[in-house]
Amino acid sequence: MAEKFITDRDAMGEKAEIAHEEVVQIAQLTEEEKMVEKKLRRQIDTLVMPLVILVYLMNYIDRNNYAAAKLQGLQQDLNLVGSDYETGLSILFVGYILMQVPSNMLLNYMGRPSLYLGFFTAAWGLVSALTSQATNYGGIVACRFILGLVEAPFFAGVLFYLSKWYTKKELALRMSIFYSGSLLSGAFGNLIAAGILNGLAGKQGMSAWQWLYIIEGSITVAIGLAICVILPDFPETWKLLSPEMKHVANRRLAIEAAEADIDEGGTQTQIKGMKMAFADVKTYALAIAYMSIAAASGFQNFFPTLTETLGYSHTISLLLVAPPYIFMVFYSLLHSYLSDRFGYRFWFFIAPIPLTIVGFIIFMTTDSFGPRYFSFFLMIFVFAQNGTLYSWIANAIPRPPAKRAAAYGLINSVGNSASIWTPYTYTDAPYYRLAMGVCIGMQVLGGVTATFLYLHLRFQNKRLERLENEDTILTDKELRRLQQTADMEGIDIAAARRLQKGFRYVT
Repeated sequence: MAEKFITDRDAMGEKAEIAHEEVVQIAQLTEEEKMVEKKLRRQIDTLVMPLVILVYLMNYIDRNNYAAAKLQGLQQDLNLVGSDYETGLSILFVGYILMQVPSNMLLNYMGRPSLYLGFFTAAWGLVSALTSQATNYGGIVACRFILGLVEAPFFAGVLFYLSKWYTKKELALRMSIFYSGSLLSGAFGNLIAAGILNGLAGKQGMSAWQWLYIIEGSITVAIGLAICVILPDFPETWKLLSPEMKHVANRRLAIEAAEADIDEGGTQTQIKGMKMAFADVKTYALAIAYMSIAAASGFQNFFPTLTETLGYSHTISLLLVAPPYIFMVFYSLLHSYLSDRFGYRFWFFIAPIPLTIVGFIIFMTTDSFGPRYFSFFLMIFVFAQNGTLYSWIANAIPRPPAKRAAAYGLINSVGNSASIWTPYTYTDAPYYRLAMGVCIGMQVLGGVTATFLYLHLRFQNKRLERLENEDTILTDKELRRLQQTADMEGIDIAAARRLQKGFRYVT
């Protein structure tokens, strides 16, 4: 087959210049298309991003109000003793993990993110509101497990969804903007909890924590129903886009990946995509890196409890959570902007690690207010890694969509598995040395994994350079991959080979 390719290429010798011009046109947008791209990006930014940020804000508020409820009487009202509270915290992630991969595969197969994500947003809002009616340990555990099941489709689904709208150069900043929804929830969720603690405790015979679940859950249900109607599915089906915009939206993603961003279709394609994701070492490296972040950021589930060690009332403890989160909202945006600007992922993933380690050490070795509260501002730098990692995932596993969807599900499953066991490490108040030590160890693991991924992607880029050298004889496997791209783009195999010049893994 390799010999046939060489013969075909030689036969095209007299048409080389014409073929080159065709490939140049295929491998980049025209000036007119670039003008359309700016308008397209503006439309996506003004509708899609605000919607997913709003839902993510409610996602984290509904998930983390359990920590705020602890300070509002939940433990006493439900008679939680020993490790009951920690079990209620971790059981959510058991359900969450079980649904990850099948959910994302189903999302890619259905092709209707608006209905799929909107339905599950309303579902978790309803479950959250009904959690207010739990009366014992079994009730709260059941509610938390079901909440994990219905929350699972959102996060990995949105990562996959955004990768169908934005290029890798645009993703880091927007992933960080998207992630700011969770940071804002950490700030405003606890501010809302403080307000409810002061204003609604005891009203209608219900505790403050019950009002917390009812109010926040009801808001989420309304937002979920709105998402079903407002959120566009994909560029090619968004009615507000002109045919020209739809064409540019799909072409710019295909150009970036050096192959078309489509699946062959059918259930077997989804299974094949899952096998491809599971066979790719990058999937596991990214999953471990994400797990290290999730484990090191486990303190967020106990943040009000940690601030309570500073010696203030429950209301003040809730209010003290907000400033570190608000600080990180602004810093993470700058962090990801610079990552996009300079085109690096590894160094921006590694940079926060020393700062977080110093923060963990300060917290477990000091007593006074100043150093302890300052440690929270250092610990929270772990969240700056998220936007960088999300965009790194999108570039490291670009195509096809079925593979990317399964990979997002697996990465999110492995990453969130840390949230099952880390709650049990927060036992030795007020210094929580075991938990802080685990956070340090997981950050070191994340740094080692990121280094492996960095070296592996550099090796992959060198292999891609082989495709640019048209004198290199390719293997049968490489030729088959080129033929698939050629068929999708409607070009010959020589043009498909030149098209590979448009893609490199970002390191």
